[in-house]
Amino acid sequence: MKTLLSTLACLWIFLQSTAAQVPFGEACVGTWTGRMEIYARGKLRDTVSVRLTVGKTTEPESWSWKTEYLSAKQPAVKDYRLRLKDASTGLYLVDERDGTELTSYRFGNKLYSVFETEGIVLTSTYELRENELIFEVTSGKKGSPQSVVNYSVDHLQRVVLRRN
Repeated sequence: MKTLLSTLACLWIFLQSTAAQVPFGEACVGTWTGRMEIYARGKLRDTVSVRLTVGKTTEPESWSWKTEYLSAKQPAVKDYRLRLKDASTGLYLVDERDGTELTSYRFGNKLYSVFETEGIVLTSTYELRENELIFEVTSGKKGSPQSVVNYSVDHLQRVVLRRN
């Protein structure tokens, strides 16, 4: 019982400190660049330069979140919005601006999203470390049904972005 109370007290202190933090989007304002490594089943398959531009918007608790994949083969731009939904619980939304919103959860200096689309489960994280913002996406499929459902991790995209 004493251990449970101690654990709950630590959790409460952590949640209180998380709620008092600068919003994640605000901490990321600026231009970030890096080189993404793209893996498939443990093997490096490609690399691509990436630029992330984060800026304030006119909406309260909302930041532009524009990722540019500067590939000669397949350039792409993801022009999203990051919205703080509930500071007390660390709940954010990544608004893809096409009707799709991904729920994200902040724990300390890291933002987590887990979602499924077309039978593929994806995790997305942003971790802020001083002048680095580490962005990772993993994807995989659901394993065979058991009492615990496992998901494969077949692909990884990872980039360490540095503030310019």
